[in-house]
Amino acid sequence: MTISTRGAAKAPAVLVLEDGRAFRGRAYGAVGETFGEAVFSTGMTGYQETLTDPSYHRQVVVMTAPHVGNTGVNDEDPESQQIWVSGYVVRDPARVPSNWRSQRSLDEELERQGVVGISGIDTRALTRHLRERGAMRVGIFSGDAVADEATLLARVLEAPEMVGADLSAEVATKETYVVPAIGTKKFTVAAIDLGIKGMTPHRMAERGIEVHVLPATATLDEVYAVRPDGVFFSNGPGDPATADHPVSVMQGVLERKTPLFGICFGNQILGRALGFGTYKLKYGHRGINQPVQDRTTGKVEVTAHNHGFAVDAPLDKVSDTEFGRAEVSHVCLNDQVVEGLQLLDQPAFSVQYHPEAAAGPHDAAYLFDRFVSLMEGQRA
Repeated sequence: MTISTRGAAKAPAVLVLEDGRAFRGRAYGAVGETFGEAVFSTGMTGYQETLTDPSYHRQVVVMTAPHVGNTGVNDEDPESQQIWVSGYVVRDPARVPSNWRSQRSLDEELERQGVVGISGIDTRALTRHLRERGAMRVGIFSGDAVADEATLLARVLEAPEMVGADLSAEVATKETYVVPAIGTKKFTVAAIDLGIKGMTPHRMAERGIEVHVLPATATLDEVYAVRPDGVFFSNGPGDPATADHPVSVMQGVLERKTPLFGICFGNQILGRALGFGTYKLKYGHRGINQPVQDRTTGKVEVTAHNHGFAVDAPLDKVSDTEFGRAEVSHVCLNDQVVEGLQLLDQPAFSVQYHPEAAAGPHDAAYLFDRFVSLMEGQRA
C-alpha cells in the first residue's frame, strides 16, 4: 500500500475488481493505492467497530448503507488499537459529523491512519455484482496512482488471494495481557487471540471472569500455565485451513475436557479439531442483521457477522468424533450455513457469529452466560 494524505477530498479515484469491472469516484481518506478482498457489509450502524475489527485484515469493505460517517469517530468505540480494513468504499460520506460523542470526522480518521478509500460510487451496483460473482480481489487507486484500467487490473491480479492466507498471527497480540474481572472474580479464562475484538474479554469480565489474552502462537503448556477454568478461541482473519497450530492446541484442550468456547474463527477451529472440513463462502456474511436459529432452543436471533469461510458439517444428524458426539447447534436462516457447533459428551461449543456485538444487536449475549454455566458445571 502506498499513500499520501494530501488532497483526499478532491482527488479522482477508481476501484478495479479482478474480473475487470471498474467504478470511478472520489478519494475518501488517504490518497494512494491499496489492495485486498472486496466484501460488503450490510450494517447501517457500527462502522467504527467494523473498521477496527482485526477480522477485516486484508479486506476492502463496501458499505451497503448509502450514508456513512454521520456520527463521526470517537476514542471509546474501537475494537482494537488501529483500523484493520485494507480499504473502504462508501457512496455518500457525511460532510459534517453530528453526534455529541464525535471527536473528529471519519474521513479525517481514515486519512490519519493511512487507509485508502473511495466515495461517490454506486455501492448498490457493486454489491449486486459481488453477490452474483462472489468476493474477489480489488484495488483502489487515487491521485497519482490512477492509470489506465488495463494497468490497474494487472496490479490487482498480482495481489494475494484470501484462500490459503494465514493471517491471525499478524493481528494478534505479541504479549499476554490480563483483563480483570469486573466485581468479584469467579473464573479464569485463557483466551487465544486470533484477532480478538476488545468487547469480547469485556463481556466476559462483566460476568466475573478474569481473562488472560494469549498470543495466537501460545502453546498448550502456556494455556494451562494460567490455570484456566475455561479456554476461549477468538475471531480472526484468514483461511482456517491454514490454522494447524490453533487446531492442535484446541485438540489438547478437548482431550483435557476443559470448558471451551469459540467465536467465528474459533468456530472454524473447533470444526477442524472435530474432523470437519471448511470452505470459502461465495461472498460471506457481514453486517448486523443476519438471522440465526439456535437449534437447541428453537429461538431465532438477529446477529452480527463477519466471516468468509464456514464449517462443512452435516445439519441433519449427530456426528461421531474423536472427542465424542457433535452436532450443529446454530444455522443461518438465509442459506443454511453452519453457525454453531456443540459437543454432547463434554463442555465445548462455538458460534460463527459475534455475540459480543458492541454495535448490536445483543440477541446472542446469552452465549457468554452459557460459557459461564459450563464452567460452573465443571467446578461442581
